[in-house]
Amino acid sequence: MEEQDLIGLRFAHMSREELKAWQDERLPIQVKQAAKSPWYAKKFKELGINPEDIKSADDITKLPFTTKVDLRESYPAGMLSVDPSEIVRMHTSSGTTGKPTAIMHTKQDVENWSEIMARSLWASGFTKDYVFQNMSGYGLFSGGLGIHMAAEKLGMWTIPAGAGNTQRQLMLIRDFNVTGVHVTPSYFMHVAETMIENGEDPRSLPIKRAICGAEPYTEEFRKRLEFLYGIKVYNNYGLSEMNGPGVGIECLEQNGMHIWEDSYIVEIIDPGTLEPVPDGEVGELVLTLLRREGMPILRYRTKDLTYIMPGECPCGMVHKRIARFVGRSDDMLIVSGVNCFPSQIEEVIMKHKWLGGNYLITLTKENFLDRMTIEVEVNRNEFSGNMDVLKEQKAKLAAELRDQLGFRVIVNLVEQGSLPASVGKAKRVVDKRDE
Repeated sequence: MEEQDLIGLRFAHMSREELKAWQDERLPIQVKQAAKSPWYAKKFKELGINPEDIKSADDITKLPFTTKVDLRESYPAGMLSVDPSEIVRMHTSSGTTGKPTAIMHTKQDVENWSEIMARSLWASGFTKDYVFQNMSGYGLFSGGLGIHMAAEKLGMWTIPAGAGNTQRQLMLIRDFNVTGVHVTPSYFMHVAETMIENGEDPRSLPIKRAICGAEPYTEEFRKRLEFLYGIKVYNNYGLSEMNGPGVGIECLEQNGMHIWEDSYIVEIIDPGTLEPVPDGEVGELVLTLLRREGMPILRYRTKDLTYIMPGECPCGMVHKRIARFVGRSDDMLIVSGVNCFPSQIEEVIMKHKWLGGNYLITLTKENFLDRMTIEVEVNRNEFSGNMDVLKEQKAKLAAELRDQLGFRVIVNLVEQGSLPASVGKAKRVVDKRDE
C-alpha cells in the first residue's frame, strides 16, 4: 500500500472546501452513532434533540457539551455505541482526581488512530529511515501504544523502551543509533542534566529530532531542550478522550499545532459564557470526534486554554493551527486573589542558564494569607562557587517572578537532582492550603 493511503496524506493535503464537505458528511454520521449509546440517547431525549436534525457541521451548536464529569458518570460503558464484542482496545485516564475515564475502541478506531498519529510523525519530519525510541509509559496510558503503533505504521525501526531507567535509555540510544525519540519534555530535560552531571554531552547522542507531549511546557523550555541536544523538538497534543496522541502536531515550521480536521471539529469557547470566541482570542478548546465508532464523543470540553492562529501556515497544510497552551482552566492558580498559571513561572525560570530544568511550586497559608514558594534546582555546571553572586541572582529571580505574577513569591534554590525527577507527567504544583 502506498504511503499516501497508509497514513492518510490525502487528508493532510485537503483544501478548506474539501475539509468542510468532509465534516458536513461526517458529523451527522457521528451523531447518529453516538445516539446508540445509553448516555447520549438519554441526553438527547432530555434535551429534545433529534439526531436527524443534524445535517451538517454548521449544526454542531445544537449539540450539548460533554465533560469529564459526564465520562465519569457514564463509567464504565455508558457511552459505548457498539456491541461489547466489537471492542478490541481500552485505555483509561489516570484517575488521580477521582474515578477514571474509560475510552474504548473498535478495530477500525485503532486503525484510524494509528493513521492520524503516523501522519503527525510525518508532519514533524520523521520518515521510515529513522530508528525511533518510544520513551513513554505503556499500558492504560494512551501515549505509549498510540505512538508505538504509529511509528510502526510509518515504517520506522521502533524500540518500545518505556519510561524511566535513564542509563538503559542511553544505552539503547547509543547501541542502536537511535535518531528519533518520543518523550515527555520534563524527562528529556532530566536525561540531559544527568548526562551533563556525568561529564557527557547530550549532543554526542545520534538523536536528530524529538516529539514531546503529555504535559504542557513553554517555548522557553523547548528552546532549552533544543540547545542542550542540538536538535529540533516538536510539540504533540493529544488526550485519551480524543483517542490519545495525534490530535494536533507541529509541522516543520514549529509555528502552532495543526489539528487534523478530518478527524476533529475544532471550537474555541469562552469558558464562562460557553459562547464561541473569534480566531486569535484565547478560550477553551472544544473537540468533536469525526471518525470513531466505539465511543463517539461530541463537543468535549478539554479545559485546555489556547487560540486559533489566524492566517495560513507556510507548510501549505490548511488544517487549523492552535497556539501553545496558556494553561488549563482547571490548572489556574488563584493566589491572594490573583490568577496565574504555572507556565508563567516556567517562562521566567527557563530564561536563566544558571538554573536547571526542574522546579516545584508549593502553596501554603500563613496567618490566613496565601504564600507561594518556588524551589528551583541550580545548574551545577553554571555555578561559579561564589555565594554572593548566587544570592544576587536569587534576588533578581524573585523580582522577575514578582513582576511576572503580580505578587511576591519565596524562592528557594536547591541542589541539582534534589527535586523528584519525572518520567511521566511532571507534577509541578503542590497545594497545601487546605491542610
